[in-house]
Amino acid sequence: MDFTFISGNLGLDLAGTLGHRRGERIDLLATPADLARWTVAAGLLDVRPAVSEGDLAEARALREAIYRLASAARTGSAPDPADRETLNAAARHAPAGVLLGERGVERGGDLRAALSSTARAAAELLGGPQAGLVRECEAAPCTRLYVDASHRRTRRWCDMRGCGNRAKAAAFRARQHG
Repeated sequence: MDFTFISGNLGLDLAGTLGHRRGERIDLLATPADLARWTVAAGLLDVRPAVSEGDLAEARALREAIYRLASAARTGSAPDPADRETLNAAARHAPAGVLLGERGVERGGDLRAALSSTARAAAELLGGPQAGLVRECEAAPCTRLYVDASHRRTRRWCDMRGCGNRAKAAAFRARQHG
């Protein structure tokens, strides 16, 4: 399955690599190679970094901490201090480097740098004024979190082309048969 970057924040996109959290989960980071692919697909690095099983476990822990912190922001509940520490520990590392090369922008670094950039993006969101704009997709079984940047702040789905179309089609069918 391909990675999607539709959440409006890189941290939420990492959290979105575990789908259907309340059903049959779909983990897009099943292997170290998947995590290496994600860092490139996310635009963090130009070259896939070396990733061990331990690195994968660390990235998954960060992913889950971001998800829980964003969920707390969404519901107005108090975040778990352990999740905040997991996020901050990743953010403390140097972020991925961005340089102007002969052919344009070059992005480099190792996995820790990529995860640091991701954690920093999540920290900026969750510690800033947009924290109140975090929403969860209303289309079951999707559980993706996203930033509602719509004009009226009424966005209901993570992506209109996928979840939104399916929800609207289901509602239309229900009206036709109901």
